[in-house]
Amino acid sequence: MQISAQIALILLLFVAAMRPTSAHAQETSPAPPAPAFIHPAYPNGSGTALGQQIETLLADPSVSRAHWGIAVTTLDGTPLYGHDEGKLFRPASNNKIFTTATAMELLGPAKTFDTRIFGKLNAATGTITGDLTLVGGGDANFGADDLPYKPRSESASEPPPPSQPPALTDLKSLVDQLVAKGVKRINGDIVGDDTLYPFEPYAESWAQDDQIWGFGAPVSALSITSNQLELVVTPGHPTKVVLQQNVPYYTVRAEVSTVAAGKQADGIQIERLAGSRVIRVYGSIAADAHPDIEEVAIADPAEYAAMALHQMLVRRGIVVAGKARAKHQKPNDPGSYRTEVLTPDPCDTMNIAGGTCTADCSAPSTPSGAMLASHTSAPLGEDVMLTNKVSQNLHAELFLHNLGLQSACGDGSTLDGARYIRANLLHAGVDPDDFFFLDGSGLSDHDLVAPRATASFLAYVTRQPWFPQWKASLPDAGDNGSLSRRFPDSPVKGHVFAKTGTLGESRALSGYLDAASGRTVIFSVMVDDHTPATSADRTTMDKIVTAIAATQ
Repeated sequence: MQISAQIALILLLFVAAMRPTSAHAQETSPAPPAPAFIHPAYPNGSGTALGQQIETLLADPSVSRAHWGIAVTTLDGTPLYGHDEGKLFRPASNNKIFTTATAMELLGPAKTFDTRIFGKLNAATGTITGDLTLVGGGDANFGADDLPYKPRSESASEPPPPSQPPALTDLKSLVDQLVAKGVKRINGDIVGDDTLYPFEPYAESWAQDDQIWGFGAPVSALSITSNQLELVVTPGHPTKVVLQQNVPYYTVRAEVSTVAAGKQADGIQIERLAGSRVIRVYGSIAADAHPDIEEVAIADPAEYAAMALHQMLVRRGIVVAGKARAKHQKPNDPGSYRTEVLTPDPCDTMNIAGGTCTADCSAPSTPSGAMLASHTSAPLGEDVMLTNKVSQNLHAELFLHNLGLQSACGDGSTLDGARYIRANLLHAGVDPDDFFFLDGSGLSDHDLVAPRATASFLAYVTRQPWFPQWKASLPDAGDNGSLSRRFPDSPVKGHVFAKTGTLGESRALSGYLDAASGRTVIFSVMVDDHTPATSADRTTMDKIVTAIAATQ
């Protein structure tokens, strides 16, 4: 009996130890894991004609060490083939698929943006008391002549078109309106105001050495000439180096030589220290080469716009007492950006899903004085055409910031825009673990997406009323945009409508393909960490697309 009592006591203590001893213990018990997102199975391996061809292509030593992801589906999203379709890849400019489609859906193809001028005008004397303020409204095309999109010749044998400073027609129209109102004198400064959203010129993790080039131009609510200028290097003795700028914004220090015809030249390089207005251009160009045209980013677009407006006013005989300057809005501290971007605002989620949610927000500030002139942009749908065809990074980023203005109490920040795009992708049924975007263009090498997520979203947009217009914005194989030189003699020429993407050792191609069977399929092909300074991965990628067309 004594032994039995001891055993019973031990059992009692064991049971007690297994029970929570307090409310605190109950509260800290791990919650059951959330159910995983269920994906349809993708046929893979070499069991099909397509699988056999792809396995052979990927086994080639020139590309076998790279990481490949492939997803192929029907237009309704039914899987046809997959190869690591659920792994994450850098999308590069495939990111623009999500940004431009979300802009079409939530802003609308007809959306326009206004650039306005404000000031306190004494009509009797024609004098503006205080500053004259040029207020940016998020127009990506202000001061540019790129719309409507027109395909350019991509032939390397043809010389580039003559280059000259931008016409700034939009800015001239604003000055015309001021002259028509009798403006004769401005007692204050000319202010370029881009405070529509915080001044965050570069998204997180953009490479610093990209920021001098046009493709890495800073983001501003008051953009002008796509925030870039053409630098033209013409061979000769001496070599001619000209920056096509409307106002003396940069000083150019040229150190370029011309080498003999047929001799290997070093190429043209550009550098500018952070905060400096001096651009160093160096390298060499062959005597028989066409002029080399590079695109240089404008460091502060709002200031450049103010300087250009100041110059125009003076040339029209208007007296300006003050200087040209920029006005920016300081960015807010987003806290842990990478955590915040993963949590869309519940109000955004409800509104995107078709519900109604009204947030209690403070009213945005308005410029002082009356509106004296305004310019309205082309419709957003026209800009989407340009953005996708030529893969225009700045325009995609402006779409993101303008989407951020639509979010609950959003101020148009990078974070607001990224969260709003994420909310739309979740509404479209994309697995939340299959993508992570820090920007709108794909210039960040920390953006990630799975090929199956891209295919899923491409299937979703086919059901939207604006889809035909959006699909037409995708480059057409062998014909226009960033696909004009690809598939030139392939059976798929004119049958691939897809967004390209290139960033470092990452490449992507995703879109729609008219297959030999007569049906249209969706595909997404991505590669990471391919061998640097080669194009073997692009050649293999195009062969994969051709194989998809032949077997589907």
